[in-house]
Amino acid sequence: MAETRDFLFEIGTEEMPSAPLMNAVKQLAPMMEKGLDDAGLAHGAVRVVSSPRRLAVLVSDVAVATDEVHEVKRGPAAQIAFDAQGAPTKAAEGFARKCGVAASDLIRREDTDGREYVFVEKTIPSAPAAPILSTLCESIIAGLEWPNYRSQRWGSTHQTFVRPVRWICALLGSDVVPVRYADVESGNMTRGHRVLAPGDHVVAEPSVYEQVLESAGVLSEERRRAVIAEGIAQVEAERGGAHVDTPKKVLDEVVNLCEWPTVLVGRFDEEFLAVPHEIICESMLSNQRYFPIYDAQGNLTREFVVVANGRPDCAETIVDGNERVVRARLYDAKFFYDEDLKVPLEEFRSRLASVAFQEKLGTVLQKSERIEDLALAIASEARVGAHAASDAQRAAHFAKADLVSAAVVEFTSQQGVMGGYYALAQGESEEVASAIRDQYRPRFAGDDLPQGIAGCIVAVADKLDTIAGMFAIGEPPTGSKDPFALRRSAIGIINILRERLGCAFEPLVASALDAYADQGISFDKAEVSAAVCAFLKGRMEQMARDARIPVDVVAAVSAGSVTAPVQFFALAEALAAAREEDPDTFENLATAYARASHLADPALGCEVDEGLLGDAERELLSATDAASTEVERTLGAKDFDALIAALAGLRAPIDRFFDDVLVMDEDAALRENRLRLLNRFESVFAGVADIGELARKK
Repeated sequence: MAETRDFLFEIGTEEMPSAPLMNAVKQLAPMMEKGLDDAGLAHGAVRVVSSPRRLAVLVSDVAVATDEVHEVKRGPAAQIAFDAQGAPTKAAEGFARKCGVAASDLIRREDTDGREYVFVEKTIPSAPAAPILSTLCESIIAGLEWPNYRSQRWGSTHQTFVRPVRWICALLGSDVVPVRYADVESGNMTRGHRVLAPGDHVVAEPSVYEQVLESAGVLSEERRRAVIAEGIAQVEAERGGAHVDTPKKVLDEVVNLCEWPTVLVGRFDEEFLAVPHEIICESMLSNQRYFPIYDAQGNLTREFVVVANGRPDCAETIVDGNERVVRARLYDAKFFYDEDLKVPLEEFRSRLASVAFQEKLGTVLQKSERIEDLALAIASEARVGAHAASDAQRAAHFAKADLVSAAVVEFTSQQGVMGGYYALAQGESEEVASAIRDQYRPRFAGDDLPQGIAGCIVAVADKLDTIAGMFAIGEPPTGSKDPFALRRSAIGIINILRERLGCAFEPLVASALDAYADQGISFDKAEVSAAVCAFLKGRMEQMARDARIPVDVVAAVSAGSVTAPVQFFALAEALAAAREEDPDTFENLATAYARASHLADPALGCEVDEGLLGDAERELLSATDAASTEVERTLGAKDFDALIAALAGLRAPIDRFFDDVLVMDEDAALRENRLRLLNRFESVFAGVADIGELARKK
């Protein structure tokens, strides 16, 4: 068995930002594993260790040399490879060139099939691992990608990295692997924490690397995350059910901003609790990476968590410094909020006339006016009642007013939220304030929908106005471009219509486009309306497929006229469940429907001469008429289980019809009468689903 040793490769740098560090961690292990495999070096597990000042990879059981390889490759038949005089042909020369040998080195030999071929036999000798690892490590340093970050140069070379490389540690067992990058040469040294253990620290071999780091004040990413989690859990336990808010994005960043984390608690002045907690928390999370603490009742407290990277025995000084920083930040937030409260919402709204929404679609004030009109149309279509409609219109009127407030200019993610506070402060109802606050929901996949009906109406109006406008000016989303997040808006609209409002989107699209036409924007309403509806329907179909409704069921329902989201999903789910319970019935019904649809001739109409019918035809006619009545009733009542049961009841009579009746009879009167009967049968399904789609599932 070949000798193996553990391998360590560490790139030491100035402090790297969190985002590129996390991105590099994802790249490092695959790059190392692929490089080892391509070079033919056997190895064990590959693991990455990272901190703000280092990217390291540990590989267990790396072979100290590649295996000797004996290669045999078969080429063309000998009679093709050589001419009558025995000279190599172009086929032989091409094969030899491909294999890296001369044509004279080709060997002629009979293969197992009894024919003679040319072969190349090569022995690739074993190669030591160290030179291979040297080349691989240098290529990894140069090959790491830093999207959205400009790489830096240092010293006298042109080589770059996201931050200057200060040391390289590369060890195969206890032997240093020579690696050179931008005038930095490898050794057996790493560096410790800047404050706790500065300077070089010897790494005798890869197996002790993490022990050396820990003794030098550096923990791995996994250990840092665990230490922070334990510290936060202790803070919560000490406060009897308190909750520390740790958004994943901020927590990931904090984990990668320190090498020896210490969880501490700071406090801010009580006067700041009068400021909306959203801007307090955003200021702490976004600017300083502090984690707010909420009490057991969910109220924001004066305390916050700081994750320090300094000496634990200096905790008091660290906390004091952070409290000074947060105090200054919160004074700014309080000032913005207090100043905004002095300005009427109508004044803020009037200022929107100078804020552009989109170059071709006008100002944000014009958008506000369109949303207000559209909110009334949505309320009418959803039949929500006069009170909810009035709240929705009022909320739509002020929905965008806070965009020009000082607090939102400073804390842009709080648009809508601050408008809700200002509305309450100026005497608007809780329903109106809530609707203003929720107008951007759902903001992402899995986000909550608006709480109230008025909020749902305003949210749909806002999103649909943007979609309709962008389509009207010929700028729909493309595969690589969706600057206004129209796809996300469409999903939000479908979810709100499905879960809360219950209406269809087609009449809403028409109202949204009417508002743009009234504004003087020129477009073909029929064409744009069809495009917007197709876009929304496409999103709805994808959502249904994502919900694991079978593709053929989605296609079948999509071919019908049921497009109101709540009904579309209910029908699709009912059809999928019925097919799951009785697959044979639906497979046969779908096959028969597809056959009937293929034979049917719409030009003949559906009026049948009963005097020309046989027994099987009369049975089908009777069943068809009964099913038609039941489908109309159940469709109106939204009773999709009963509707599908009515359709399934046609399976036996249509099967008997095709078994007993020759549709394309030579007698023209009989043939056309039977085709009219099939038209009548097919019409039962029209507007419900294309059941024939289910026949294509194998």
